[in-house]
Parts: sequence; structure tokens; C-alpha cells
Amino acid sequence: MRIKDLPTEERPYEKLENYGAEVLSNAELMAIIIRTGTKTETSVEVAQRILKEYSNDKGLTFLHEISLDELKKINGIGRVKAIQLKAVIELGKRMASFRNENRVRISSPADVSRYVMEEMRYLKQEHFKVIMLNVKNRVLKQVDVSIGTLNASLVHPRDVFSEPIRNKCASIILVHNHPSGDPSPSQEDIEVTKRIVESGKILGIDVLDHIIIGDGKYISLKEKGYM
Repeated sequence: MRIKDLPTEERPYEKLENYGAEVLSNAELMAIIIRTGTKTETSVEVAQRILKEYSNDKGLTFLHEISLDELKKINGIGRVKAIQLKAVIELGKRMASFRNENRVRISSPADVSRYVMEEMRYLKQEHFKVIMLNVKNRVLKQVDVSIGTLNASLVHPRDVFSEPIRNKCASIILVHNHPSGDPSPSQEDIEVTKRIVESGKILGIDVLDHIIIGDGKYISLKEKGYM
């Protein structure tokens, strides 16, 4: 069954055109992307079934986590629709994380969260980044230092400060994510942070904060009194 077989007032295409995308349900938005249903279901019904089975009350966020191969195996999806869904999710992710780095000014942990949250909240491994700032706390650049479980052997001060020294930045902010979604700092997180802060003092580069990113939430080690 196809969308055009539905009464006009029930069609997601017409509904979006007449009232705007914001009034559509998650299932209706998905139906527009996948376009056609199965012999027994409309595309809206296919989308509703998928959301019920896979979302676990997380809405559309499961689409970040489900693999392309898993999507392909879902009845009513297949190869082309799976690729379309993944492409749209990636576009949304890039739009959410887009910024003009020359205009971004960091004045609080919340600013850091807004800057990196959509980029980092769905990562499957721990990524340790350094955000470099000028004297006005505007972002000069961000660089990846390591990927993997955070520990002293993976995050060495020379790797943390090599780019900041090269770019002559005034200060840096450390950021890493917890794939579990819980941003609570581990003892290793705290020890690595203290080591980097001390190195920064020797080099004359202030380490302003260390932000741990979870799933939609964050923790500032400075606010927690760990640095």
C-alpha cells in the first residue's frame, strides 16, 4: 500500500505542505523518507511498527545506533530505504553540529556542551578532544587527541599540547565522551585531567575545564571541584 492510497487529509506529504513539518509525527516523517509500504501496510504503518519495535521510548534516536545492515533486514525497508534513512540522519546530525568556529565564544560549560554535544553523544568509543581558544575565548580549532578508553598512556601531555603550542592559543578546554551515556567522571578521568592541568601551567597554557559528554547531558570537572 502506498501513501497516495490514503485519503488526502491523512497523507504526510499534504499534511507537511499545508501545515508544516513540525506538526508531523515521527512515523509520518519517516514515512515520507521511505515513501512506500508493503502489500499490507502503508509507509506510515511500516514506520509506526519500526518505532514501536526499535525505539524503546527514545523516539528517532535509535536510528543513530542501528546499523545499515540491521535496517536492511527490517520488513518494508530494504537496501535503498535503509540508505535513505541513514543519509537523512547524518544530514540532521551535521546540521545540528554545524558552527562557524571563528564566531563561537566559550564562556561556560553549557557553551561547550552546545558546541560538541550532537557530534559526540552518539560515538561508540571514547574520543578525547582539545578545543583551542584565543585570548577572547573564541574557538580557534578543535583536534582529536585519542580514541579509546581514557587513560594516561593514551592521553599524553605532549599530544594534548602539540597543536595548542603550534597555534599559539591562549587556553584550552578538554572534552571527551562516555559512550554509556553517563558523564560521571572516573578516577582515571580525574587523574588524567590533573596531569594535563599541571603540564599546562609549565607551558603557560591555561586548561580552563574538562567537559565529559554523555547522552544529552554533561559534567564539568571544574564545576565539580576536580581542577
